Amino acid sequence: MANPWAGEVALVVGGERWAAKLTLGALAELEARLEVDSLAELVERFEGESLRARDVLMLVCAGLRGGGWRGDLPELLSAEIEGGPLEAARVAAQLLALAFAVPE
Repeated sequence: MANPWAGEVALVVGGERWAAKLTLGALAELEARLEVDSLAELVERFEGESLRARDVLMLVCAGLRGGGWRGDLPELLSAEIEGGPLEAARVAAQLLALAFAVPE
C-alpha cells in the first residue's frame, strides 16, 4: 500500500502493484533524462502546455524506480499500466505534487 505521507503513489504495472516515489536519486535521474539543468526547470516543464506523453512516462518510470522497481523505460513502454494513459498522468502529477509539498 502506498503512503502519501511518505510521498508514495500507488500504480499497477504489469498486474503488480507498486508504490512509486520521487526520491532525490529518482529526481536526479529524471533531470538527466529530460536534459534539464535544475529542479525548477523540471517542474516548469511539467507545468507548461507542451507536456509530452514521453515526459509523463519518464516521470512515472523515475517514481517507480524510486519505489524499488528494477525495470527501466523500455519495459515501461511495453507494460500494461492499469488505468491507461489517464492513470499514468494522474500518478505523474501526484508524484510531483507530493515531492515538492511543504509539510504543514
